[in-house]
Amino acid sequence: MRRLAGALALTMLTTGCAMGVQDLPLPGGADVGDHPYTVKAQFANVLNLVPQSAVRVNDVAVGRVTKVALPAGGWNAEVTMVLNRKVKLPANAYAQLRQSGLLGEKYIALAAPPSGATGALADGASIPPDRTNRNPEVEEVLGALSLLLNGGGIAQLRTITAELNNAMRGNEPQIRSLLERAAKLTGDLDANKQSIVDALDGLARLTGTLNARKQQITTVLDDMAPGLKVLEEQRGALVRMLGSLDALSGVAVKTVNQSKDDMVADLRALEPTLRKLSDAGRDLPKALQVLLTFPFTDAVLPAIKGDYMNTYLRVTAVPGTEIIPPLKQPDTWPGKPDGGDGGGTSKPASSSLLPLPATDDATHPAGGTS
Repeated sequence: MRRLAGALALTMLTTGCAMGVQDLPLPGGADVGDHPYTVKAQFANVLNLVPQSAVRVNDVAVGRVTKVALPAGGWNAEVTMVLNRKVKLPANAYAQLRQSGLLGEKYIALAAPPSGATGALADGASIPPDRTNRNPEVEEVLGALSLLLNGGGIAQLRTITAELNNAMRGNEPQIRSLLERAAKLTGDLDANKQSIVDALDGLARLTGTLNARKQQITTVLDDMAPGLKVLEEQRGALVRMLGSLDALSGVAVKTVNQSKDDMVADLRALEPTLRKLSDAGRDLPKALQVLLTFPFTDAVLPAIKGDYMNTYLRVTAVPGTEIIPPLKQPDTWPGKPDGGDGGGTSKPASSSLLPLPATDDATHPAGGTS
């Protein structure tokens, strides 16, 4: 013992103040080899874990804790460990703070995930808080048990159980149906969670828009007050109007019901006329088109030459009819009896008269024109 104490004192003197007792390896600790690698783990609570605590894999010591500290600005304790390089762990390994016995020491247990191990845990890797945990301490278990036994409600468990049995007895089908509907509702909500999130986002945008236009909404509400007051004052008149409309609708329905037979008969009487109009549907537009061009219809177009219509009009006057203005006749015309000048034709006395068309008659009646 004296030799061990002397060796420790000599070691402390030679290494100086930078080395403390906690930096000395404990006898019987894990062999980390000549080239160990470092791993860090983030714990929400490390309890009273101290450096030089063991690090185990499957209850086999493979390393030790070298440092327990709280990083600057952090809320999780950071535990630094050194492991034997021969120990291979997956990159997504778990770390758990355990206790070797009821009053034993605490240590860090490293383990592979239940499934889906990936890669290898590299030197300097850090295990995040979502992959770290700790076992409850004996003090915590005893405290919870004490709370349960000393006024923690254990005496009421029988009463609660009995009342639950009474409430559920005879209602098993209804309770089963309720649970099935709750499960279906939960499934539907889970299937439509994106739509629910979108609806909540839309509601948030609507609320923001309403908040931005709060002044306009206030003005509209203030301006609606006089209108609502007028409606309140005329409520009786509005009620009477609605009653009159109800009576009018009753009269209208009665009138329609009484005139239904006559209306049906009139429609049936109109059926032949409408059918004839439907049959003449193709000819009627053509007839109306010809009516607009009367009397110059398509039938008279072949009789028109150029821009004029070739029409000859022959009029026979009654003897003794006076023609106004007087019509000057030429001295001779083809077929006129000889007037003593040799029976030949001569030029008309006036060249202003238009030539008359030739006729089949050799002579004209006295006093007649054509």
